[in-house]
Amino acid sequence: MLKYLLKRSGIYLIMIFLTTSAGYFLAVSSLKPAVLEQEKIPRPTPEQVAASFRGLGLDPEKNAWERYVEWLGGIVTRWDWGRSPNGAYVNAEFADRVLVSTRLFIASIILTLIIGVALGVYSAARQYKFQDRVITSYSYLVHILPAPIAYFLVQLGAISINEAVGERLFFVTGISTPGIDPGWPAFVDLVAHYAVPTFAMTIFGWAGYQIAQRQYLLDNVNADFVRTARAKGLTRNQAIRKHALRVSFIPVAQSIAFTIPAIFTGGFFAEAIFAWPGIGLWSIQSIGLQDVNVATATLAYGSVIFAIGAILADFATTLVDPRVRVQ
Repeated sequence: MLKYLLKRSGIYLIMIFLTTSAGYFLAVSSLKPAVLEQEKIPRPTPEQVAASFRGLGLDPEKNAWERYVEWLGGIVTRWDWGRSPNGAYVNAEFADRVLVSTRLFIASIILTLIIGVALGVYSAARQYKFQDRVITSYSYLVHILPAPIAYFLVQLGAISINEAVGERLFFVTGISTPGIDPGWPAFVDLVAHYAVPTFAMTIFGWAGYQIAQRQYLLDNVNADFVRTARAKGLTRNQAIRKHALRVSFIPVAQSIAFTIPAIFTGGFFAEAIFAWPGIGLWSIQSIGLQDVNVATATLAYGSVIFAIGAILADFATTLVDPRVRVQ
């Protein structure tokens, strides 16, 4: 197990390094923060812009290779991922953004996985019955509904409830109320800010798992090993629960392993609509702000999270399928 983990980690480290390096060169060649700086009023001179960026390690007069060597040296020697054109340190802001994304997504992803898989099993066991048709139809509808529209509809619903009761029960944007007292008031405020985005991401997020779990389970319901189990005296539900479910859960477990890292990477649409300044929104904003270091740092982070998800997928397979051994 340890040998396998070290081997896979080594391969992914090489891939992460190559991906991040390529991303840096692409960012340096396409993102030009100096151009945005010269559009300010009053307009600074090119010499002033160059001097300002030189102090931030973003010297526009250096070529891509020179900037790459300087940037990589800072990471290797000081774990310093550089600074943004506004002077902010990427390391400090990165940690804050990851924490925000984690807070936003952890509850919704856990609920999504549990509800999605449970509904998939429930609907498969009642194939073509009323419950199955309602649940599966809802999942297909939600699956094709664009996330921004879905989240916006939930926001409108929360606003309508607030207006109906005459006070603000739910917050549709933001992560906390400034100046709130610690203790119970802070906890209530946290729940109020969590409720709407968590509800939205949960009810629109379980569809994929429900559809996948239902389909995989139905593919195994009439398999030979299930019929053999029923011939030995098990009821249909017992055969499904003890045999078909475990086999059908294998591909779902792999997809879950790739979903878990999403807790830490965040999502652009949810963070933008609910105004949570997480890492997903930050990565998109960095392109508009021509921020080379942030764009590269978020790319590297995404590569690391993907590698972790791939390794978790292998281990998830071994947990649910005794025929597979990690070697």
